[in-house]
Amino acid sequence: MSAPLHENEHIKVRSRYLRGTLSESLADGLTGALGGDDAQISKFHGFYQQDHRDLRQERREHYLEPYFGFMLRARLPGGVCTPAQWLAIDAIGRELTGGTLRLTTRQSFQYHGILKHDLRSVIQGINRVMIDSIGGCGDVNRNVLCNPNPVESALHLEVHDWARRISEHLLPRTRAYHELWLDGERVGGGEDSEPIYGASYLPRKFKTAVAVPPHNDVDVYANDLGFVAIAEHGRLLGFNVLAGGGMGATHGDRSTYPRLASELGFITPEYALAVAEAVVTTQRDCGDRHDRSHARLKYTIERMGLPSFRAEIEHRAGVRLAPARPVRFTDQGDRYGWVRGTDGHWHLTLYIESGRLSDGPGQSPMRGLREIARIHQGDFRITPNQNLIVARVAEERKGAVEALARAHGLLAEGRSPLRRNGLTCVALPTCPLAMAEAERYFPDFIHQVERLADRHGIADQGIVVRMTGCPNGCARPYLAELALVGKGPGRYNLMLGGDGIGTRLNRLYRENLDEAGILGEIDGLFGRFAANRQPGEGFGDYLIRDGIVRAVVNPAEDFHD
Repeated sequence: MSAPLHENEHIKVRSRYLRGTLSESLADGLTGALGGDDAQISKFHGFYQQDHRDLRQERREHYLEPYFGFMLRARLPGGVCTPAQWLAIDAIGRELTGGTLRLTTRQSFQYHGILKHDLRSVIQGINRVMIDSIGGCGDVNRNVLCNPNPVESALHLEVHDWARRISEHLLPRTRAYHELWLDGERVGGGEDSEPIYGASYLPRKFKTAVAVPPHNDVDVYANDLGFVAIAEHGRLLGFNVLAGGGMGATHGDRSTYPRLASELGFITPEYALAVAEAVVTTQRDCGDRHDRSHARLKYTIERMGLPSFRAEIEHRAGVRLAPARPVRFTDQGDRYGWVRGTDGHWHLTLYIESGRLSDGPGQSPMRGLREIARIHQGDFRITPNQNLIVARVAEERKGAVEALARAHGLLAEGRSPLRRNGLTCVALPTCPLAMAEAERYFPDFIHQVERLADRHGIADQGIVVRMTGCPNGCARPYLAELALVGKGPGRYNLMLGGDGIGTRLNRLYRENLDEAGILGEIDGLFGRFAANRQPGEGFGDYLIRDGIVRAVVNPAEDFHD
């Protein structure tokens, strides 16, 4: 007898293509929360129900319900938006969501602290500038990443267009989003159907990225589906297709682990949509709908075996996958400061710590970006490392843009390579899964790590450091050279051994350390690295070469060791 379906599967089927009872929940003024199944269905519309965890105990003592708010994540393929769109995004953040805005590791933006009665205003506000949130969350394809690639301008334009087309092709087709949020009317023309997803959508979330070598800032191997652009003399020849990556794991559960995506083969561009659909529908039909901890595509491929999975994709897409082309990646970080594109335009990559934009005493990044948007005639590109590129700046506007960025503290100058390569998740106080701090703690933590690096004479090393509040991996910690993964309040697992280019998993080095224990370990490791490194050798590579940590061969066996 097969295992019973997970309750979420029943919720999706009875939601009537994602309608649920959201209208009734939104109209209920007696609570700040959604009712019944709607907290699950709302994710498909791009928002999560959360509560302010710093206030839980105080409100409990006063017999008040938790301080509920919502996090809304937009769909913005490749992270590209216009200055007019940015001004609208900024205004909504200041007026309806507590005055902040966060750039995400999935190359989009998200709002925190939205009150229930403001949800419709937020969604309608971004829709007025042609942005939506459908598929921002939920068991569907999420926002499609694309290398910002400010140098190869023509190539970026072509590759980004494929990222946009993949995103549009894999969108849910239900009319519920339009009915609930935009005009409130049931759209005529027959019943809903989901030709790609079906009535129960996917077993779990699904992530897609498009990379342009030699830069792997999208961490393409961390995604369920990856397209690696193969170009020659600036002309796109096609894509290497990858499948089965994923970062999520559960502490203590050896059946869960991060996994790098596997190569399926090479295709020419015209087959990209068919192959993307084939991978999604195979996961739809073959993924685990009983145990959500094993429902990602990586586990489907492990069960099916890669040859069988590849054959299924070829059958569904009607294409024969050619052998993958050779690729070489050199980094997984951002290129800060000014670079000039092949079209003559300038591009300025700004530094946004942990992606958080908020104005306060002594800081004004939101205001600075607002002023830049008012004079900028190109576009903005959110990076997968939570930063922002002011792209396609004309020569005559370069000085004005730089002056504004400098005045509002948006330049990377003066930040150490360690800090520039940092990446964090939101964690406390809003994420319900967080076990420890990340975004709020990271600035102080990295300051202490900088002091250790300076003491050992390695302050110039751009070591990739990442921190998450739990093992689900939103900041892709398992691809970092050094990562902290939250285990409990003030305690983390120390992960070591990534390669600095996003093509090798790290592994557990020390478990459940407090701050003193973490800094003590890093101090010793930095000392050994400074004394024994070879010319040009990265920190993660040194750790593997010197036997301090062993390279991960089989994540199903190695990850929890």
